[in-house]
Amino acid sequence: MTQASESPAAIARRLLRTAETAALSTLLPGGEGAWPYGSLVLAASDCRGRPLLLLSDLAEHSRNLVENPRASLLLGPEAGPGDPLERPRVSLLGALRPCPRAEAEERYLRRFPQAALYKDFADFRFYRLEVERGHLVAGFGRIDWIAAEQLLFDAARVAPLAEAEAGILEHMNADHTEALALIAKHCGGGDAGWRMTGVDPEGADLASGTRRLRAGFESPVFDPESCRRELVRLTGEARRESAISRP
Repeated sequence: MTQASESPAAIARRLLRTAETAALSTLLPGGEGAWPYGSLVLAASDCRGRPLLLLSDLAEHSRNLVENPRASLLLGPEAGPGDPLERPRVSLLGALRPCPRAEAEERYLRRFPQAALYKDFADFRFYRLEVERGHLVAGFGRIDWIAAEQLLFDAARVAPLAEAEAGILEHMNADHTEALALIAKHCGGGDAGWRMTGVDPEGADLASGTRRLRAGFESPVFDPESCRRELVRLTGEARRESAISRP
């Protein structure tokens, strides 16, 4: 649900963090006569907010990118009642190029574990969209072009959280399953089988089987201690809600 107080950049990042699929547009070779080519992909993201993809060299879009790395990624609209064209969506524009496996694999596979079946095939490689700008349509009268410096978190600022992410997930999934169940229920999920699969400055990602949830933070966090405090706050809020709802 879009809040009136949310900035265009925050809405755009939330669409990226919660989307399971995206429409990738690349250019078929042909110079001035090149046609745009659209395809469906699975999109994850890094801690800064850059989209991560796993693509096959044999796919048409990958062949297009060899000739011209310029691409657009359309995310949204969010699920909900009513006219889909009244719900937020964002197009992210930039250069889509292969990136080192070490910089993408963990976050991508935590988001899409089914990709482990083909990630080691010789023709598959990870890509990252180096975002230059985004175009957000978030409802009547809410249309914005967003610059990259607004969309992406500063690399140095998010580094402490990014480096601690694996440890945070291991700790939460090993020692705080009850808290995860409470948070998941608070966010609209069931109350069993939830694991934390990712954390970034604006929230935590949870999964149970094929179900995914986003637990948003009250304010951005950039280090492990701030993240811990926000998770404690979320747990307390969820516990209070659970106590109120009991008969």
